[in-house]
Amino acid sequence: MSWHGETLVGFDLETTGTEPREARIVTAAVVEVRGGQVTGRREWLADPGVRIPAQATAIHGISSERAAAEGSPARQVAGELADVLTAHWRRGTPVVAYNAAFDLSLLAAELHRHRLPPLAERLDGAPVGPVLDPYTIDRAVDRYRRGKRTLEAVCAEYGVVLDGAHQAAADALAAVLVARAIAERHPAVAALEPAELHDRQVRWYAEWAADFQRFLRRKGTPDAVIDPVWPLRLPAPVAAG
Repeated sequence: MSWHGETLVGFDLETTGTEPREARIVTAAVVEVRGGQVTGRREWLADPGVRIPAQATAIHGISSERAAAEGSPARQVAGELADVLTAHWRRGTPVVAYNAAFDLSLLAAELHRHRLPPLAERLDGAPVGPVLDPYTIDRAVDRYRRGKRTLEAVCAEYGVVLDGAHQAAADALAAVLVARAIAERHPAVAALEPAELHDRQVRWYAEWAADFQRFLRRKGTPDAVIDPVWPLRLPAPVAAG
């Protein structure tokens, strides 16, 4: 059986912003799926320790007041989330995240911020993964398709119902269902082992980043830089003092 018929774990964060090294976790979800059916789910609401901008609240619906009143400490949420993900990786279960470089890099930054063990240390030095990113895979296998590549748009392309966009559990589940749909449409993707598909995405993402950087520079942004690293960008060092 191909990987898309086995257990997959969807992962999603809703956050205070769009810069992964600076934004904080507000909500998080890890959803286990097998054969298209949910078999397990964990969700978190965090108190990020900073004000949640109105723009972010407008997207995911969580206010600073609610997060402070009902959320668990950010340090606790980051640690528990890292424990859950690394436990799945230790069992060899792929983690599916839409635009994984954002979510995993943000989690890494939170672990670093709270001086918690990083993901690699929790894996005894083994590399993070396998990670499956429908955003990166879809862009590689259908690179000439026009239109947006948001999760909502890609769900529509593959016939996946997204019930509750920008709710972490709904987005995590949708990411898994899109990954399964991509595998069903593209047998060459389904035929790859998860570890091999992970490695392909490292290359695909770097190729896309280089192409997009060249495009931006041609269009008048000569100093544009697109980070080619996928799926995990290390956080900046914590300043002394």
